[in-house]
Amino acid sequence: MDGFEQCTIAADKFRHREHLTVAVYYLRKATPDQAFEQMRSGLFRFLDHHGVNRGKYNEEVTRSWLARVHDISDELGPETSLLLLTNAVLVRLSRAQTSNR
Repeated sequence: MDGFEQCTIAADKFRHREHLTVAVYYLRKATPDQAFEQMRSGLFRFLDHHGVNRGKYNEEVTRSWLARVHDISDELGPETSLLLLTNAVLVRLSRAQTSNR
């Protein structure tokens, strides 16, 4: 989280799994709308910091992945630890990313 929020992780090291991890954290700490705003503003800050064109950001894609993470969170329930939830999301949605290529 800190690497993303403070832009200390290299742009080429912030891949799909790292996006998912941030999404899990934001959704656990906020409403879906708030999590989206945090993710959106964080991604813009990250892109700007690393000199990456904001055109790389896609709002529909961001909303879609957040919705998928939220669905898994709802399925597993609020009693699931952040660690177990993150692992479940990474297992399920990392496969989804691979199959979408």
